[in-house]
Amino acid sequence: MSTDLPALLVAMHMGALHPYEKVLTLLLAFGPFLVLAAVIAVRRRHEDDEPEEPVESASRSAPGRPTER
Repeated sequence: MSTDLPALLVAMHMGALHPYEKVLTLLLAFGPFLVLAAVIAVRRRHEDDEPEEPVESASRSAPGRPTER
């Protein structure tokens, strides 16, 4: 029985939770990850909506010649 005591203490260290306490615990545990996922989704959507700026190609200038500024 003494070997089961630590496992029992770990399982019951907080006691029984009320339903609202379970909800609050889950919200505190997973809420920041849900907020982070929402922020990433919104930022990616905004980045996809913005038009891309044209990238100047380095192949337009001849090798060995300085580019115009």
